[in-house]
Amino acid sequence: MGRQMILTAFFSALGQISDPRFRRVLLLGIALTIALLVAATTGFVWFIGWLTADGVSLPWIGTITWLGDIITWSSFFLFLVLSIFLMMPVASAITSMFLDEVAQAVEDKHYSHLPPAQNVPFGDALVDTINFLGVLIGANILALILYVIFAPAAPFIFWGLNGFLLGREYFTLAAMRRVGRARAKELRSAHNGTIWLAGTLMAIPLSIPLVNLLIPIIGAATFTHIFHAVTAAPAPGQRSSYRPD
Repeated sequence: MGRQMILTAFFSALGQISDPRFRRVLLLGIALTIALLVAATTGFVWFIGWLTADGVSLPWIGTITWLGDIITWSSFFLFLVLSIFLMMPVASAITSMFLDEVAQAVEDKHYSHLPPAQNVPFGDALVDTINFLGVLIGANILALILYVIFAPAAPFIFWGLNGFLLGREYFTLAAMRRVGRARAKELRSAHNGTIWLAGTLMAIPLSIPLVNLLIPIIGAATFTHIFHAVTAAPAPGQRSSYRPD
């Protein structure tokens, strides 16, 4: 039942990918992500340049002025590589601020009989985004150690970790619009396995450039369907009434 529900929700989300509201959130998220990474790179390089502006003093050699330029440019390319690695977590976190629009587009098409959902205040959405960004980046940086220690299992660690984080975040975002934060957490705990499995499905394409930027949009739409599926789930032994249009 869980796998069938996930696949039905996923393909329903893919079927709506051309929705103008989906495209708007995608482009807005990409633009803000690039702006943030450019600003962070510029600030980091400036800080390194400021630290080494007077040169670097080495024992028995003295002050070397050109070494500062090498360190600055090396820092630039290092941060550029890290920016590519962080593109997905940052895009996911930033885009999460605007996923209410994606969820509303899904509900307008598939669940139009429902009353209006609760709007999440922008301040709450911003706090959630900052928290999610910190958790995503921190967890993925710490996971680098596991990637080195368990190199053959690195893809599975990546998928499992990010699937868990994405699933928790996107299900909570979809659920709290309808039932509030406290009830959303209860539902998330009750359906943790299904949510983790669906999040892993979202995480698998994360290593594919450009395609990975669609994941926040598809994930938000998929988990909106999953939320409505689990809240409409029948008692054991009965047939499910979940049928997206």
